[in-house]
Amino acid sequence: MRPTLTLRIFLFWLARQSRRRGIAPRTIVLDEIPPIPAPQPSVDVLRQIRRVTGRPSFPVRLSSLRIRRWREIRVPGGEGERTARLYRPRGKVRGVVLFLHGGGFVHCDLVSHHGICCRLAASSGAMVLSLDYRLAPEHRFPAALDDAKAALDWIFRTVPADLPVAVAGDSAGGNLSAALTQWVRGRGSRPLSAQLLYYPALSGPFVPPSRQIYANGYMLSAELLYWYCGQTLARPEQLFDPAFSPLLADEFDRLPPAMIVTAGFDPLRGEGELYARRLDEAGIPVLLKNFPRMIHGFLNGYALFRNGRQALREGGLFLCEAFALERNGAS
Repeated sequence: MRPTLTLRIFLFWLARQSRRRGIAPRTIVLDEIPPIPAPQPSVDVLRQIRRVTGRPSFPVRLSSLRIRRWREIRVPGGEGERTARLYRPRGKVRGVVLFLHGGGFVHCDLVSHHGICCRLAASSGAMVLSLDYRLAPEHRFPAALDDAKAALDWIFRTVPADLPVAVAGDSAGGNLSAALTQWVRGRGSRPLSAQLLYYPALSGPFVPPSRQIYANGYMLSAELLYWYCGQTLARPEQLFDPAFSPLLADEFDRLPPAMIVTAGFDPLRGEGELYARRLDEAGIPVLLKNFPRMIHGFLNGYALFRNGRQALREGGLFLCEAFALERNGAS
């Protein structure tokens, strides 16, 4: 099996651009720890990366037609207020979802994931709060997680007690979402109803076979993963912190039901599979859905890839069912 034809053309173009620029992929050995902290890119380089990755997946106005409305608000963060986008679906609101975007903790933003949040709100019937958390390397770990904690705590304090709350995110956002479930359980307060993780980064220094099998040639490379770690973390020992590497947590019981979506040609595929196994062993309901011909980040290409639209639709249905179970259990 190979990636879809569209993806193969895209990957061929990426490889050709790298060759033209004289960029050769570096082989990452299994026991290699990335340099932490890594040298920080220049302001101009960071601005260029964020400009390219901050484009919307689909025209914002057209994406917004799927929902009742959306607006920008300010919510508490780890240090001061943060901007967020609040998406309201048509019809009755079934729950609230804190959505955390991907981008290696370094790039992407509210705009890049606008269409994703619109589709998720429409398919789940939930209000979706998309958070503009602080990015590395200007704000290193645990800045993004602190912002996510503060925003989730605000949701708990703001929405009615009978309205279920869930977390969702892709890639780095999946990492933050998984870490939030451990944090919420440790507080012993209001529980989360569900966690929806799209190709999450979860294992930190532990390298599943997928990181070697798909280390090069599928956009997200092992070398790029190491670069993200070097930009995000301030000290090497933070790699082993379960707040950054949720798979290293001691316990997985009393966590919310999960849906984990993976891509067949993704170095992070094994991390999602291992996380699903740990949850299942702890007795947590978990749905593992693999899209075998996709690569990392395929949600952002949902306008081109039917699998991207399907993943969002099925994720929304999972949330909808989790909310219904929560309400029925409380009644």
